[in-house]
Amino acid sequence: MLAEELGVPKIATGDILREAVRQETPLGIEARRYMDAGELVPDTVILGLIRDALADPAAAGGAILDGFPRNVAQAEALGEILEEGGRALDAVLALEVAGEAIVQRMAGRRTDPVTGEVYHVDHNPPPAAVAERVVQRPDDREETIRHRLEVYEASTRPLVEHYERSGVPVHRVDGDRPIEAVQRDLLSIIGH
Repeated sequence: MLAEELGVPKIATGDILREAVRQETPLGIEARRYMDAGELVPDTVILGLIRDALADPAAAGGAILDGFPRNVAQAEALGEILEEGGRALDAVLALEVAGEAIVQRMAGRRTDPVTGEVYHVDHNPPPAAVAERVVQRPDDREETIRHRLEVYEASTRPLVEHYERSGVPVHRVDGDRPIEAVQRDLLSIIGH
């Protein structure tokens, strides 16, 4: 929603990787091992995807990075990629949600393997016409999510401190509210 409102692409590494897995590309086959176990895909793979996405003409006016960077090494590499292109981060938006709420949200997700549409068993149930074919992705299983939260605490949470130390504006936003309220706050923060 934010990318649409701003007229810039959303570069979501998770989406890019899932598409590669779905198409069974060599990258997708390699990435599937890590994703199914709730592990981070190696930085070299992710950085190549990000470099390509940021070089796309659609991203010339900016982009929303979603799910990237995931660790300080990726953040430093992103800084180098942006610097090479004469660009910089405008801000870091940290959506904060309690761990149990994240488990509930993610474990309830279901994906239509035909259309790629994502539903939630409680908040956005699939229509009857597709209800029987929706599936739970392996990376949305509760045990995988809990492992991902552990990885987040060890590898990703330190990013906020990294960006604060580096002078990039960091905005913490309560993400455990209705989508419209979160969206309104995000647009207000970035001055739109």
